[in-house]
Amino acid sequence: MNVAAVQLTAEESVESNVERAVSRVRDAAERGAELVVLPEMWNVGYFAFDAYDDAAEPVDGPTATRLAGVADELGIHLHGGSVVERDGDDLYNTSLLFGPDGERLASYRKVHLFGYESEESELLTPGEEVVAAETPLGTVGLTTCYDLRFPELYRQLVDRGVEFLLVTSAWPAARTDHWHLLTRTRAVENQVFLVAANLAGTNRGVSMGGQSVVVDPWGVQRANAGDGDRTVVADVDREEVDRVRSEFPALHDRRFDAAYSLDG
Repeated sequence: MNVAAVQLTAEESVESNVERAVSRVRDAAERGAELVVLPEMWNVGYFAFDAYDDAAEPVDGPTATRLAGVADELGIHLHGGSVVERDGDDLYNTSLLFGPDGERLASYRKVHLFGYESEESELLTPGEEVVAAETPLGTVGLTTCYDLRFPELYRQLVDRGVEFLLVTSAWPAARTDHWHLLTRTRAVENQVFLVAANLAGTNRGVSMGGQSVVVDPWGVQRANAGDGDRTVVADVDREEVDRVRSEFPALHDRRFDAAYSLDG
């Protein structure tokens, strides 16, 4: 099947961002993508911290409703990136997965909030749940940006049967080397396909990294969006996950009984 990562620039207008994202999703579907992934906070801009409160909406709010309609119209699985979710007095960085009938299959509140040169951890509430969803395409795990630095989250996902890791991100250009290292590592160590969509351009004076990727279970990049507003499409086969795990059974060889003590 074909998967797509949509890489775009978050501008000042939420309405404009939504229209551009919908257009890009349609283009990806026309190119044969059955699963499309959008970046993190693409509708408001990750670094637009002063706009979070005004842009916040419930999980069935206007942005989610529009994305659900597009998924239904195109008959695709759509990872709608993430939005600022309002739930009572709390705000979350929440990503949404829609099925080809527009049904919301899963939502994931970002567990690891970023604090370095960021107000995210001050403004938002961290999520508490690991989220995997069974779909006709395979079992997918939802993660967001900074999560990539925490391998224990991905181990929990692979223990839930995940075959595809979906990463929505607003990774800055200053740490692009880390982006490539971590996306490849998370794919290799968990023997999965990884689809990561990142913001591009500049957001509130911060240069975004772009470089959206599709990585296979051997850690090979099947596609790389480079810089700018681009969509990459790659052909993936869920049976390849089984073949890799059978051929090189690293997950099978994990030692759950070992204490890993350094005390001798």
